[in-house]
Amino acid sequence: MKRWECSVCGYIHTGEEPPEKCPVCGADKSKFVELPPEESAPSESAETKIETVQNSETAAGTESPAGFYGLVSNLMTRHHAHPISVHIPNGVVPLSVLFIILAAMFNFFGLAQAAFYNLIFVLLAMPLVLFSGYNDWQRKYGGNMTKLFMAKMICAAVVTLSAFLIVIWHMINPEVAMATSSHRILFISLNMIMLAAAGIAGFLGGKLVFHD
Repeated sequence: MKRWECSVCGYIHTGEEPPEKCPVCGADKSKFVELPPEESAPSESAETKIETVQNSETAAGTESPAGFYGLVSNLMTRHHAHPISVHIPNGVVPLSVLFIILAAMFNFFGLAQAAFYNLIFVLLAMPLVLFSGYNDWQRKYGGNMTKLFMAKMICAAVVTLSAFLIVIWHMINPEVAMATSSHRILFISLNMIMLAAAGIAGFLGGKLVFHD
């Protein structure tokens, strides 16, 4: 039985023909490459895939970044800067939303303040999350715009914009989550949208890592 590897995400398919679309990243059938017949042959390492993408970019006339920027971006991908940095919003956002819900339920202003400071921390971390994600997309996945990557980018934008709006809203009206606020439900809904986007982005990232 033939084995095919998605050149975008590394998913392995077994069959006489590659699938029409990669079940992990959504890449087209043309992105699949037939593997050698040796079934025990290991898949390419992450470093090899990065080098392959870089070589293909150079061959196509799009050279990889040179100089200090190239060195830093290469190290970020090699040492998994994006998976590490993305744990900040994926860990802090649920806690912040929980604090907001508890603050609204029990009219506890201190929890709303704690959520506010947590989201400031998230906003400070998002530039690294966004840049490292873009860098991985270019270097590790060849900049292929599949549905999975598009969804991840949309989710990242929603998390960033929602967190920014929540922080600004809280600065303008610190008691927006309290029982006296007429906008409390809308404010909580915005928090839930942010949480959902962070969760979906984490789920899609897990598909890329675990290929399921």
